[in-house]
Amino acid sequence: MKTMPSQQQIQRIALGIEYDGAAFHGWQSQPHGQTVQDVLEQAIGQVAAQPIRVHCAGRTDAGVHALNQVVHFDCAPASVRPQQAWIRGVNAHLPSSVCVRWAQPVAADFHARFDARARHYCYLLHNHPVRPALMHGRLGWHHHPLDAARMQAAAQALLGEHDFSAFRAAECQAKSAVKIMQQATVRRHGELIIFEFRADAFLQHMVRNMVGALVAVGNGREAVDSIARLLASGDRRRAAPTFSAAGLYLVGVDYAPHWNIPLPARIMPALFEI
Repeated sequence: MKTMPSQQQIQRIALGIEYDGAAFHGWQSQPHGQTVQDVLEQAIGQVAAQPIRVHCAGRTDAGVHALNQVVHFDCAPASVRPQQAWIRGVNAHLPSSVCVRWAQPVAADFHARFDARARHYCYLLHNHPVRPALMHGRLGWHHHPLDAARMQAAAQALLGEHDFSAFRAAECQAKSAVKIMQQATVRRHGELIIFEFRADAFLQHMVRNMVGALVAVGNGREAVDSIARLLASGDRRRAAPTFSAAGLYLVGVDYAPHWNIPLPARIMPALFEI
């Protein structure tokens, strides 16, 4: 009778993943196979020579990008490979829009999702009368002038522990809408508006809904204190429509130092360095 390898024999590996989400139907595996999780599991399985299931720090929606998505998977002793095999070998089996940036063994009790202390998201919005062409799919767009100072002032209401029900998707399956927002900043760089958020966790569509509400403040349709009133109401129906996924990036994930998870070597790709 064949015996399964013990937990002590199984090797757990963590990976840092970068991807352009425009070509995918989100992170989470689906029957049609056109998700980031699907192509990643297939590529790792080719190198490991066994079926692989990966667990990520945070599931991203269709069209959302990532600079340092953190995942982990387990492999049997016979499938253990050198560290570079989990990078170069897996990348050889991935489409050009996805790559493994780093790989390393981790403790058997490490979990990419449950051990994450915070997630960082950035939204890049092109604020110009004409839509972008070269960066289509990688930037959001708003054609009316936006006041970044008004949006920055309004965003301060998001800081701290709140019930974010007013900013969650109707189909969101999170058990609690209470999250702790550690950073909420809005700044302008030329024609680009940069929104940066860091929280212990995010609800489905939460960042895109916050951006939509802040844009309504920036173009003068809503008052600066409207964000605070939305939070207090808990009513998604009172908020602005969900903003496009195109400009949203999962920038990185924070873990306790003892896990030795690498920090992202860069905040944004060179194309967006500001």
